[in-house]
Formats: sequence, C-alpha cells, structure tokens
Amino acid sequence: MNTRKPETIHTDRLSLIPLRVEHADEMATVLSDPELHTFTGGAPDTAQALRVRYERWTAGSARPTESWCNWVIRLRETACLTGYVQATIIEDDRGATAEIAWVVGTAWQRRGIATEAAQGLVNWLREQPVHTVSAHIHPDNKASAAVAAAAGLAPTDQWHDGEIRWQLTVS
Repeated sequence: MNTRKPETIHTDRLSLIPLRVEHADEMATVLSDPELHTFTGGAPDTAQALRVRYERWTAGSARPTESWCNWVIRLRETACLTGYVQATIIEDDRGATAEIAWVVGTAWQRRGIATEAAQGLVNWLREQPVHTVSAHIHPDNKASAAVAAAAGLAPTDQWHDGEIRWQLTVS
C-alpha cells in the first residue's frame, strides 16, 4: 500500500495546506477558545502541545494500511489560518475508507469556511480510491451536522462514543 500524502487543495476562498509543525503557533491562537471543546471535551492546547501533536501527525501512522492526512485551512483573502480538516484513510479489500473531521476557530465561524473546507476535502477523497467517507458528530452539534450534510454525508443509525456516524458512499 502506498501511504497517501496530503496535497494542497484549493476551493473558491480557501487553501487547504498540508499540516506542518511550524503551523502550531498560529493554530494555538486559532484554536484557543474553550467553546471549541463544548462537544468534544478537553481544553485548548498550547503551542508547544500542538507542536508535539503535529510532529506525531506529520510522522504518520505506524500501521501500513492507515494514512493520516491533515491540513490547515488558510483563508486566501486574509492569508490567515482559520482551522483544520483531517482524514484518516484505512485501506481495505475494496479500496479504502476515510474518517474525516474539521474544526474552524470561533472568530471565523458562521462564514461557510467549515462547509467549503469539508466539501473540498470530500472532493479530494473522491479522487482517491475511497469508497466510504464518514464523520462522527455529537447529536447536539447542529453546526457540524449542517457541514456534514453540505459535504454529502447523511446520518446513520450507528453511534460511537455518544456521537452519530454520518456517512457518504462514494461510487
């Protein structure tokens, strides 16, 4: 299996740039609002903690059938980072499945950035040999549910750790 490496993805207003450790300082500011953890728990990471996490993420999975693809979201108009998207791609006998997630900093929410970024990510995944895209969303997180729906995912009756599995079957 060839481990997939993320490439820059362009949408109308955004550039999804492959994550680098150097993004940690700016992302610590973007992700600093405790409200971002309402549905996921935890607290904002420091820049140092993000550097450690980003080193691990950019090193990739030790599993040969699993690829970790992470991007920061850059709003081209202002050249600032606004959040991130990620996909964990796992190879199987039919191709691969992808588990996706997104986070947009509080200051950039309600501007369609998460929707545009998630759609860009799903479009990129459609070009890979991925047959299923899924996300897990807290049932009270209406904003993430709207993003998932706009990206083509639909809720299933499957639950995991108190979250609903949303899914898109790619033909």
